[in-house]
Amino acid sequence: MRGKGLIIVILIVILGALGSSAFYIVDEREKAIVFQFGEIVASSEEAGLYFKVPIINNVKFFDSRIQTMDAAPQLYLTREKKNLVVDSFVKWRVRDARDYYTKLGGLASNARNRLSQRVNDALRREFGNRTVQQVISGDRVEIMTIVRTNIDDEISSLGIEVIDVRLKRVDLDPDISERVYQRMEAERSRVAKDLRARGAEVAEKIRANSDRERTIILANANKTSEELRGNGDATATSIYAEAFSQDREFYRMYRSLNAYTRTFNSPDNLLVIEPTSEFFRYFNTAKPDLDD
Repeated sequence: MRGKGLIIVILIVILGALGSSAFYIVDEREKAIVFQFGEIVASSEEAGLYFKVPIINNVKFFDSRIQTMDAAPQLYLTREKKNLVVDSFVKWRVRDARDYYTKLGGLASNARNRLSQRVNDALRREFGNRTVQQVISGDRVEIMTIVRTNIDDEISSLGIEVIDVRLKRVDLDPDISERVYQRMEAERSRVAKDLRARGAEVAEKIRANSDRERTIILANANKTSEELRGNGDATATSIYAEAFSQDREFYRMYRSLNAYTRTFNSPDNLLVIEPTSEFFRYFNTAKPDLDD
């Protein structure tokens, strides 16, 4: 009895193991293929619970989430035979697990290699049909749409689909960029020199006009001052002449006194002259008033 009980327990365990291995679950992020002795007999594209024959069938799962292939920057020639450095990436996922396994071995690395080749070929065609101006300014969205459509059609038989193709960066070749920058720098330098030359010319004109106006103002001021001085001298002369004509002797004495004042305004002044000279005329003729 004890042996029969053990056998029953072992059978239950075996049946339980076989029962649990008869089912498999496909997650919504996966796709699965059922094999029978190495041959594909079924594929599970939708999430759910599925049946398989234990021991005879085995299941292989594949990630069906959107994946990214970020390609290394590549050089592409435009219609003008100019190199552009293009950095792009592709969003893709597994669409048919059976084709994905049979055509690509179920390896994401193989899928990325195929995608990289197709993307490079498609981008090379599109860039070769356009100018640099068209690529940089206006046709990038159109290029991405055309490349995505063409690649998706070409690789549909591989069991994968292209969700999106994007151009992250489109630049001129470094050598060309350097020459462009040098031309831009030379052009800016030329413009700056031209502006400085124009500024210097305007400054010279302003300076010349200022000097001319200064000369004219000074000349007019000198002319006016000379006229005023001449008029003043003429008025003074007229006044002196009128005063002199009224009392000539008093005028002579007044001028002599002014001369004495200017000559003897300091004790250090020394004058060598004859006492009987005309200069001491009023000293010699002066007499004290005895009545006082």
